[in-house]
Amino acid sequence: MRLRIATYNLENFDDTGPLSLEERLPVLRRYIDRLDADILCLQEVNAQEPPKRPRTLAALERLVAGTPYAGFHRAGTSSDGGDYPRDIHNLVVLSRHPIGAVEQVAHSLVPPIAWRWLDAQRSEPVRFERPVLSVVIDVGRPLHLLNLHLRAPLAVAVPGGKAGPFAWKTVPAWAEGYFLAGLKRQAQALEARLLVDAIQDRDPDAWIVVAGDLNAEEREVPLTILTAPLDATGNPALAGRTLARLADRMPAERRYTVRHGRGLLLDHLLVSRPLAERCLSVEILNAGLADEVEAANAGFDDPAGFHAPMVAAFDAR
Repeated sequence: MRLRIATYNLENFDDTGPLSLEERLPVLRRYIDRLDADILCLQEVNAQEPPKRPRTLAALERLVAGTPYAGFHRAGTSSDGGDYPRDIHNLVVLSRHPIGAVEQVAHSLVPPIAWRWLDAQRSEPVRFERPVLSVVIDVGRPLHLLNLHLRAPLAVAVPGGKAGPFAWKTVPAWAEGYFLAGLKRQAQALEARLLVDAIQDRDPDAWIVVAGDLNAEEREVPLTILTAPLDATGNPALAGRTLARLADRMPAERRYTVRHGRGLLLDHLLVSRPLAERCLSVEILNAGLADEVEAANAGFDDPAGFHAPMVAAFDAR
């Protein structure tokens, strides 16, 4: 059996915004059709709130309508009460194969970070914006999948530090916020890494996939934490704990999922060694991907968004 696993950040996918759903849906459908995924991990799926009814993922329903994904099993993040989707930036997994255990994890293994604001007489915990979505999928054997979207490298709001939505009063205020953004990203990468190790403790040969928008390139701290490369741990006995970066199998000139003045690899498929050995191919659908810096300067929004999807095929026999 061939198994295709994909990740795609839909970028504020909603029924409101600069572009209408009617403009975005045909373009996005072409991408998800080309992925031909058996398991599709999505990020930034916003919820819609009909009058006097709980939030739903109505925009996503419209996207998958008429495609094979409409009949797939589904798991997604929910509000803290667990009754309905979060308002924005939901994580969703669509799977041709049955989904078993589902868990959203936020500060279960890594506590909120205690922080005292440098220019204020108070402290407060620094928390993640989004949980990790952890699912187990039956592909003939358990496939452990973590869908995550780490904090972007945009400075966290500091009390009294902003002069406007995108402007800061002082460099120190911005620097503190930027530091905390990195701290959030790295702490959540640590929590996901601890989840991976807990799975490997139970089954050293587990098939594990970490997928999503990690807002970090290959040599940045979050990727190093998640992949645990042997040259970092320095212990050959831990070699089986590493995660492989599947994008490394692509030519360097095609190895990017975002264009921001240059090509950046921010979206990833990381897999455990037993699954990496079964990888048949890797593809990033980045042909024609718009540069978000050029688009912003031109006041242009791309219906496809500014993230390219990635897909990998495996021999799952």
